[in-house]
Amino acid sequence: MKLALLLAATTTLTTGLASAEEPDKSAGESLFSTSCAQCHGPSGKGMASFPSLTGRDSDYISSRLMQYRDGKKVGANSGLMIPNAAGLSDDDIANLAAYISSEFQ
Repeated sequence: MKLALLLAATTTLTTGLASAEEPDKSAGESLFSTSCAQCHGPSGKGMASFPSLTGRDSDYISSRLMQYRDGKKVGANSGLMIPNAAGLSDDDIANLAAYISSEFQ
């Protein structure tokens, strides 16, 4: 009986943690439209010297945004991206990465 209760409690906690950690694509969409679309375009295809985000997976997007947030220069547009990424939280980055990787394939 105690084992069954322990297993049930563990399953409930694990399920709750997993759902709390899921990225929020709608929050990512909102961030993208207000902060990213001006340069990367509303469909993520890039504009002028700003690169396309199409076909990028969430790991790539997350990694790149974290590098920019940390002030690392990783490309020609680092000077523009570093200040834009500086205020992003881990959740913001996860949400943006989930949205971009699922919408711009």
